[in-house]
Amino acid sequence: MAIVTVVVYQCLVMSKGTRAVQIMIGVAILSIFYWLGVQYELHTLNWFLNNFFDSIIIILVILFQDQIRSVLASMAGQGRIFGGLQREKLSEELDEVIEAIVAMAREKIGALIVFERAQGLGNFIETGTLLQSKIHSDLIYAIFQSKASIHDGAMIVSAGQIAAVGCYLPLARNIEIDRHYGTRHRAAIGVTEVTDAVVIVVSEETGHINLCLNGALHFVSDAKKLRVYLKHLWAHRDLSHNIADFLPSAGVGDTKK
Repeated sequence: MAIVTVVVYQCLVMSKGTRAVQIMIGVAILSIFYWLGVQYELHTLNWFLNNFFDSIIIILVILFQDQIRSVLASMAGQGRIFGGLQREKLSEELDEVIEAIVAMAREKIGALIVFERAQGLGNFIETGTLLQSKIHSDLIYAIFQSKASIHDGAMIVSAGQIAAVGCYLPLARNIEIDRHYGTRHRAAIGVTEVTDAVVIVVSEETGHINLCLNGALHFVSDAKKLRVYLKHLWAHRDLSHNIADFLPSAGVGDTKK
């Protein structure tokens, strides 16, 4: 029972700001109609709603399959941003990533970097060009140059390596996202809505850096803070820890894209 409660709670948390909220509101409204039908003996309505609620578990599993899959994957193992790295190598790898991100932000080069955690990103890795390369700032910088054929896709980091580049990600399902956000930001939100990945986005219009986690964008003002955030995400591999608490939210409708 406790496990079911945890799964349901996490599904509700991960559904915040998505169409799933509208679905839950609809179910709540139907429940009210069911209560009214019982009170006023509306037999036809009761018959219809009885049949509906008899199948409610199956319906909810289908509607919330992405959230349920994400929660179960998170419970299955520990977070592994820069997974496979020993502590002495973490600083070096972080420096390479941050150096590239800062350079791209300064020159307003758009970038989308996804870090795998507990939930595998194999399905998304397969959509791009496999690399399995050591993390290096010059390579990251080159990947996102406008002349590169793969610059529009996402770069995925898995087990301490650049696993693939030019990858396709699902776009955000959150209907409240500011229309000013571009495809990269929507893809960052989209993949973190259905997985526990951490994503860094650099805007080619403003040079702003955003970190995306659990379907929410968090504006990062400088390299020092980005390093602190990434180190914190690596250190707190217990996924029950609410990592987003210490991040400054960009907020829906924020223009720091």
